[in-house]
Amino acid sequence: MNGRNPVLLLCAGLFTLYACQRDAEQAQPAGEEWNGPTPYQLSFPEWATDASHVLMMPADNPLTEEGVALGRKLFYEKALSNDYSMSCATCHQQDHAFTDPRVVSLGTDGSPGRRNSMAIVNPAWDQFFFWDGRAPSLEMQAFGPVANPVEMHNTWPEVVDRLAADPVYPLLFEHAFGSPGVDSMRVVKAIAQFERTFISFNSRFDRFEYGGDSTALTAQEQAGRNLFFDGAHCNICHVAPFFSDNRMFNIGSTVGFGDLGQEEATGQHSDFGKFKNTTLRNIEVTAPYMHDGRFATLEEVVDFYADSIVSSPGLDNHMFPFLNGGTPLDAADRAALVAFMKTLTDTEFLNNPAYSDPN
Repeated sequence: MNGRNPVLLLCAGLFTLYACQRDAEQAQPAGEEWNGPTPYQLSFPEWATDASHVLMMPADNPLTEEGVALGRKLFYEKALSNDYSMSCATCHQQDHAFTDPRVVSLGTDGSPGRRNSMAIVNPAWDQFFFWDGRAPSLEMQAFGPVANPVEMHNTWPEVVDRLAADPVYPLLFEHAFGSPGVDSMRVVKAIAQFERTFISFNSRFDRFEYGGDSTALTAQEQAGRNLFFDGAHCNICHVAPFFSDNRMFNIGSTVGFGDLGQEEATGQHSDFGKFKNTTLRNIEVTAPYMHDGRFATLEEVVDFYADSIVSSPGLDNHMFPFLNGGTPLDAADRAALVAFMKTLTDTEFLNNPAYSDPN
């Protein structure tokens, strides 16, 4: 026994088990009867919904306080990866609007991914996920990274076994879903619930545009705003208030780069080069940019649209105003556009303790 007292070891083990059980029971206040999961209500401004942006809430996965709390814990849970080295948060970091500041993320064995990690901002209004749109819901998106050999490189049976054997998780799953049981679908449902609470509508732009604060933007930022919504044609695709329109576009970014985009997911050549139109909210902190992370700065992105759009197979007609420099922007215009996009940064969102690691 290497000089260790077996009685002391047994007591220590029992104490640890008791402490974990107490942690799991925090969702159920002492002396109160548990009556099932508690409904969770999203809070967002009235102006944040319109005909183009509909809240996507699957009937089989309603938001609950317990489900969101479980999802938050799972989002930061490294047991999802084969060697306990990665969690969802490894490649989706809160201070970068839940993306990765690297060009591409690295898997548990150091293998590089193919595409830049996508930010997670206001996903409760999104209709499909991944750059090629292959996942029709947050739940289906969450299935992918766990088993991907260049990401978490694990198997779902192994993940379920680990969580079911944990002293805390089984009770948390029971409270989140109203009955005992740990399975892969419940894991992704909980993670999706947590991600749907990622709401970002408190930028300086919002205070200027919707809150009536005329001092929230500088003169240069207001000039950039005017260009964005008019002469520079940015709002054709990046529609306010979400600064996206939940569509897939070929913007000519595949010329010379070889990524098939949505065609890989659908097999339809008409989808060649199409990628998800991502939100510009918090764009200041989500560098590098594009599906392959080729641009390090917003200045490079603006230059690409102003100078580099040429006729190419499948180019979306939304890009025609930019063809061959068709939207002339001088240096002041470009600087104003960049300054405006930085007003979409929501520091409250980036620092919200409700989104941080609970462990």
